[in-house]
Amino acid sequence: MTISDNPPTAAEKTAGLLAVCLAAAAMPLTFTGPAVALTDIGRSLGGSPIALNWVTNAFMLTFGSALMAAGALADHHGRKRVFLAGTGAFALFSLGLIAAPNILWFDLLRAAQGLAAAAAFAGGMAALAQEFDGHARTRAFSIVGTSFGVGLSLGPIASAMMIDAFGWRSIFVLVLALVGPSFVLAARVLRDSRDPAAKGLDWGGAISFTAALTLFTFGVLLAPQRGWVDSRVIALLIGAAALFAVFGLIEKRVARPMLDLTLFRYPRFVGVQLLAAAPAYAFVVLLILLPIRFVGIEGMSVIGAGQLMIALSAPLLILPILAGLLTRLLSPAIICGIGLLVSAGGLFWLSGVPVGLAHSFLVAPLAMIGIGISLPWGLMDGLAVSVVPKERAGMATGIFSTTRVAGEGVALAVVSAILSAMTAAHLPGGSATAAQRLATGDLAGAAAALPGVARALLVQGYSAAFGTLLLLLTGITVLTAIVVFLFLGRGEQPTQVALRECPAVGD
Repeated sequence: MTISDNPPTAAEKTAGLLAVCLAAAAMPLTFTGPAVALTDIGRSLGGSPIALNWVTNAFMLTFGSALMAAGALADHHGRKRVFLAGTGAFALFSLGLIAAPNILWFDLLRAAQGLAAAAAFAGGMAALAQEFDGHARTRAFSIVGTSFGVGLSLGPIASAMMIDAFGWRSIFVLVLALVGPSFVLAARVLRDSRDPAAKGLDWGGAISFTAALTLFTFGVLLAPQRGWVDSRVIALLIGAAALFAVFGLIEKRVARPMLDLTLFRYPRFVGVQLLAAAPAYAFVVLLILLPIRFVGIEGMSVIGAGQLMIALSAPLLILPILAGLLTRLLSPAIICGIGLLVSAGGLFWLSGVPVGLAHSFLVAPLAMIGIGISLPWGLMDGLAVSVVPKERAGMATGIFSTTRVAGEGVALAVVSAILSAMTAAHLPGGSATAAQRLATGDLAGAAAALPGVARALLVQGYSAAFGTLLLLLTGITVLTAIVVFLFLGRGEQPTQVALRECPAVGD
C-alpha cells in the first residue's frame, strides 16, 4: 500500500470521515426523492410504465453493478482520486437531471448518476479503510452506514418539502447541497492511497457482471407487459443467467478478481452478504412503493406522504447506535435476527391495512418495520469490515456494497413486477396495461385503459395485490432472519462484539 502525504492528524481523519459521510447521505436521496416525485415526473416528462420504472432502476442498476469495478479502480489509481472523480461527476449529472427535457434523457442521466455514485462510495470507503485501524475502522464504517440511513430517513420528507415549494426538479438541489461540500472537504484533507499489487480493472468481470444485471432487470421489468413466457423475456433472462456464469468463470481465472469467490467458503462472510441483502425486501422497496401508493393511488399530497414515511424511516436516526451498544450484551447474530423478525411482524401487520383506510392505522406497522430494520442496519458495515482482509479494501467494500445495492435494485425490479402481475389478476380481464399503470401510481392512466371499470374497483384490485405482496415479503424476511442467524452466528461468541475488530477471513 502506498499513501501520499504525512500521517494525518485526528482532525484530518475526522474531516475525511465527514466528507465520505456527506456523500453517503446524498446517495439515498437520489432514489427516495424520485419515488416521492414519480407521479409529477410522469406528468411532466411522460413515458410508459417501463420508462418510469427505470427512473429508479437505472440508478440502482448502475450503482450496484459498478461498485466492485469502482473498488478495483480505487485500489489501482488511488482512492482519493476515484472518490473525487465520483463526487464531481455525481454533482454534474444531478445538474443535468434538473434540466432533463424528456424521460429518455432523464433515465440515461440516472444511469450515469449511478456510475458516479459507485465511484464515490467505493473510493471513499476504501480510503477510510486505510486511514483507520482496529476499533476506529469498524466505528468509522458504521458511521458511514448510519449516514446512509440518515439520508434514507430524511429523504422522503425533505424531497416532499422541496417538491411542494419548488417543483420536482428541485430535489436534486438537495443532492448538490451535500455532494458539493463533500468534494471540497475531501480535496483538502483526504489522503490518496493505492494498492501496489493492484493490476487495474478486471474488464471481463466488470462487463459480464454489469451486462448480466442489465439483462435480468430489463427482463423482469418487461415481463408484466409481455408475460413471463414471452420469447423476449425468456431470452433476456437466459442471457442474464449465461452472463452470470461467464462472470463466475472469469473471476476464477483472473489473477486479481473483483470478486474473490473463495471468500464464500466462510459461513460468516456468507452471513454478512445475506444480511446486506435483507433490508432490500424488508425495507428499501417500501421506500419506493409506498410514496407511489400514497400519492398516486390514495391521492395524498407529497407533503402528507413524506410525513407518513417518517414513521418508517425515523428509527434509522437513533436505533443503529443502540444496536452497537447492545453488542456488549448480545451477539450481532442475535441482534440482527431479532431485528429482521420484528420487521417481518411489521410487514405482516401492514398487509392487513387496505388502501383507503385512515392513515393513522399505518403509523404503527410502519414504525415497527423501521425499528426492526434499524438493528441490523447499525451493525452491517462494521461486520463487513470484520470478515474481510484489509489489504483488499477496494474489493472488500465493493463486494459488500454490491450485495446491498444490487440486491436492492434486483428486489425493486422483482417486487414491482410481482405487484403488477398480482394487480392484473384482480382486475377485470386481467389487464396488464392497467396493472402497470397502477403499479407506477398512475390511477388516471389505469382508468383510461379500462374505461368501463369504476376507479374504486381499480383501487380495490391494487389494494388486494399490495396486501398479498406484503405477505410474500413477510415470508422472505422471516426466512432471511433464520439463515442470517445460523450463518452469522457460527464461531461468534456474545463477547465478540461488532464494535471490536475481528480476524480477517482465513486467519
